[in-house]
Amino acid sequence: MDDQKEGILYALLASAVVACVVRWWSDPLRNIPTVGGPSIPILSYWGATNFLLNARAVLSTGYRQYYGAAFKVALFDQWLVVVSGPKMVDDLRKRPDDEASFTESVEEVLQTRFTWDRELVDDPYHLDVIKDQLVRTPAAALPDVFDELNSAIPQYIPAKDDEWTRVNIMQASQKIVARASNRVFVGLPLCHNDDYLELTIKFAIDIFKDVYVLGLAPGPLKFYVSRCFSAARRTIRQSMAHLQPLINERKAKMELYGDDYPGKPRDMLEGILEKAIPRRSPDYQITERLMSVNVAAIHTSSNGISHALLHLAATPEYMQPLRDEVEAAIATDGWTKAAMDKMWKIDSFLKESQRVNGVSLTAMTRKAMKDILLPDGTVVPKGTLITAASYPTHHDEGIYENALEFDPFRYARMRSADGEGMKHQYVHTSVENISFGHGKHACPGRFFASNELKAMLAYIIVNYDVKLPTNGPRPQNLYFANNVIPPPIADILFRRRPGHVG
Repeated sequence: MDDQKEGILYALLASAVVACVVRWWSDPLRNIPTVGGPSIPILSYWGATNFLLNARAVLSTGYRQYYGAAFKVALFDQWLVVVSGPKMVDDLRKRPDDEASFTESVEEVLQTRFTWDRELVDDPYHLDVIKDQLVRTPAAALPDVFDELNSAIPQYIPAKDDEWTRVNIMQASQKIVARASNRVFVGLPLCHNDDYLELTIKFAIDIFKDVYVLGLAPGPLKFYVSRCFSAARRTIRQSMAHLQPLINERKAKMELYGDDYPGKPRDMLEGILEKAIPRRSPDYQITERLMSVNVAAIHTSSNGISHALLHLAATPEYMQPLRDEVEAAIATDGWTKAAMDKMWKIDSFLKESQRVNGVSLTAMTRKAMKDILLPDGTVVPKGTLITAASYPTHHDEGIYENALEFDPFRYARMRSADGEGMKHQYVHTSVENISFGHGKHACPGRFFASNELKAMLAYIIVNYDVKLPTNGPRPQNLYFANNVIPPPIADILFRRRPGHVG
């Protein structure tokens, strides 16, 4: 009897193995080359671990071996197809949303069907507010940004003119960017509320915690896990304690005076309310939309300025030419967008820092909504995530001379050529520079972020001397899967320049 049971067990096990092998053999993805590990079932988890820990090396290897084509890398729950080369990147850019969807890729990666309320995904009207306020009229927000930086930077970089002050650059950058951004998002006085600002910074971390937890949960339980254990939802509820009185006040004034009442603010919250009220959106969802805007604004920008300041502290010889440019522009135009537009070296410094470090190791991620035939003949089956290899692209010696070196004025020189003045700006995207994405789904907030970061860097250059605590090289970034993180414990020494106050 025991032998019979044992035989049945072995037969079932053998059937499962055969089914798994047959499924793998018939999977269209099997025909796409694998990089970073084996593609055989079960063993592919080794490749997923390798990508988690060594994504830069894996992507760079795939880029060299399959340039102008596609390859795949293993994730723990699926395969990621990676394309490279201008033809493949441009093809991905041109794909309509019903073939390669940006929105569905975000939902897949961030599990937004569980981490956000469904209405936020189905009707993302807050993105229209971003485009109206930060893309079409970015200069309108700048006076408030300049004013906020003038108080926030000295508070979080409390240096004196007679001694060096050690500052953790990641922590300071997050707080400064949170202050400046929320001056535009919710206005005074809430943008000065430290408890609220801490929640806006914490929210992005909570989102990724939730994604990790949801990744461990079986499919049928994901909804319940998201409702019972979500750190992000808890932070939204805590944020409502700060936002609810402001929302109530704004709604009362709109009801009393109409849409255009005296002293009406022109911030992000007001724009969201104008679209939320006709839709009868609950206040929780209004708060959720505002917090989602903070995710993109705070962490991408604070990482960007941290990278740039670490480069500046490691290469102080570039301080004076940058300072000369800033002081000349401010003397002529003051702290205005016109002055920012004249700062080609500042713009180049930030763009080169972004090229060398990167927002992520990949960009332009899409989800295949149907079977897709790529230009190299690769068939990508429906449901597969596709992305472009941004880090190897930005370090390609065939595209950038001395691509592995940080050359801060690279783009300023390129802009000086006839007809190239606009092409190499920080906000400009191309098949060779995809940190902000490329095409219609390129980051819509990059125009606001560009001016905010240029103003931050310019202010610090005019008002401070900077250096690293040691004479060694710039501290190394951290890499986890395709994420690029400035060294969290890195400090910079600041000293106030005598007689300079903005």
